[in-house]
Amino acid sequence: MTQETDSQEQIIAWIAQALTGQQSAYAMLYDHFAAGTYRLCYGLVLNKQDAEDVVQESFVYAFKNLNRYDADKASFKTWLYTIAVSRCRNTYRRKRFPTIDFSEILQLQLAGPNADTPEAAIAKRESVDAIQEAMVKLSPTLREAVVLRYGHGLTYREMAEIMDIPQKTAESRVRLAHNKLKDVLRPVGRGLLEDLLQI
Repeated sequence: MTQETDSQEQIIAWIAQALTGQQSAYAMLYDHFAAGTYRLCYGLVLNKQDAEDVVQESFVYAFKNLNRYDADKASFKTWLYTIAVSRCRNTYRRKRFPTIDFSEILQLQLAGPNADTPEAAIAKRESVDAIQEAMVKLSPTLREAVVLRYGHGLTYREMAEIMDIPQKTAESRVRLAHNKLKDVLRPVGRGLLEDLLQI
C-alpha cells in the first residue's frame, strides 16, 4: 500500500469521524490542508489578508457541507481547492500588487551552484524579481493555471475539475501562460523558465 493510499484512507476516516461530530477530526483535516490551501489562495489573490480570509471562508463552507463531499467523484483536496478557487475569483482586486516571492508560492529551487557567493545571491534575487514581474503580468485565469500546475503539482484533469473547465482548456491555459512567461523572462535568461519550472 502506498503512502498516498494511506493518506487518502486517513482523510476519508477523518471525514467520517467529523460527520459524527468529532471536533478533533475537523482539526486534523484543517491541519492537513490549511498550508497548501493558503499557498494556493495567496498565489491567486496576491494579498496576505485576502488569502487568509478566503482560506477561512473555504474551510467554513467545506465543513458545513462535508456531507455533500463524494469521495468517488474527487479527492478531498480537489474538492477543497475547487471551493477555494471559486472564492479567490470573488476576491480578485484591481490594485497594485505587493512584492511577493513567487518562488516560494511555486516552490522553486533558485539556489545557484554555490549559494554562499555574492554572485549566486544576486543571480537568485534577479530570478525572483523576474518571476515576480512575469507572474503579476499574467491574467488571473492564467495565474490560476500556473499556480495549480507548478505550485501544487496537479494533473490537468485535477486542474480542470478545480477550475471548472474542460481538460483541454486547462492544458491550453498552461501553454499560454508558459508562452507569456517565456516572453517576459527572455531578457533575464533564455532557459530560466524551463530551469525553474523543470519543463
